[in-house]
Amino acid sequence: MAKRNHSALSVAASSFRGRDIGIDLGTANTLVYERGRGVVLDEPSVVAIDTNTGKVLAVGAQARQAVGRTPGSIRATRPLKGGVITDFEATEGMLRYFIRAARDGKGRGRSPRVVVCVPSGVTGVERRAVLQTASRAGARSVRLIEEPIAAAIGAGLPVHEARGSMVVDIGGGSTEIAIISLGGMVVARSARVAGDALDAAIASWIEREYTIAVGERTSEEIKMSLGSGEFVPVRGRDKHTGMPKLVQLSPEEIGEAVERPVRSIVAAVQAAFEECPPELYGDIMERGMVLTGGGALLHGLDERLTRETGMPVTVADEPLGCVALGTGRCLEEYDRLESIFAA
Repeated sequence: MAKRNHSALSVAASSFRGRDIGIDLGTANTLVYERGRGVVLDEPSVVAIDTNTGKVLAVGAQARQAVGRTPGSIRATRPLKGGVITDFEATEGMLRYFIRAARDGKGRGRSPRVVVCVPSGVTGVERRAVLQTASRAGARSVRLIEEPIAAAIGAGLPVHEARGSMVVDIGGGSTEIAIISLGGMVVARSARVAGDALDAAIASWIEREYTIAVGERTSEEIKMSLGSGEFVPVRGRDKHTGMPKLVQLSPEEIGEAVERPVRSIVAAVQAAFEECPPELYGDIMERGMVLTGGGALLHGLDERLTRETGMPVTVADEPLGCVALGTGRCLEEYDRLESIFAA
């Protein structure tokens, strides 16, 4: 994208610099971008709560270590499912922690303006829930930006030009697909199948084929090993005997385990492309689509999409951070890019 002149904007926004915060509130991970500093936090979207008092005991990586290992009085939870809030109190505690952590050492000062990314398919009720939760967590004002727009900006696509750009953002809870032109989404689809669905499919397949129960962390590690070309040792509890069991998963078995959710992602991309207006069709065919999000790193997915759609597919340079980086660019140019905010 062309370089931008920041001088006039810097004067207008000088009183806010270092205070405004952008949050990529993801199902699996939350990234926080602080204006003038870049991405300052990248933590799992997990909260550990004392069930007796309701007090938040830990957030992020520290809380994730407790998943599946806590006593009855402590509940470790992921408060977002499919990219939307399902546990409002836990999400508020998590946001409050992230906002305070991002501003650590800055004194009390004025509360920050906050921009939060949301899936394009969220309902009005879900949007209001995000706005209210972020406000209660300490934001002075809250604006929303739809994830595909932020992902496209973060990937460096020319979203404000009069030509089509296509982005597929595969996060933890949802896959966001958009064809963008002149700063807006011409086509948008949101499918509640992404990284979590891949993990669940692996766990289900192992249970069905080997009668072994494995947790989400083990499933994720197996998913990330896809493409290594090596057998993966899997240890778990045999559901029939209750005893420990060890099996070796082949690359072919892992591929078979994730086939159903991968097929669903491909189908969602194909459906979005079929809705593309004729005026933008040639742009997309020429320039292809860009994959962002953690799911973009799934081995072979880019090649599968090219084979199934006939379009060139590339993975963004920093797929895991594209949404946060796009949000950050909107913060740095808040007034000029204000028209793209969803609320």
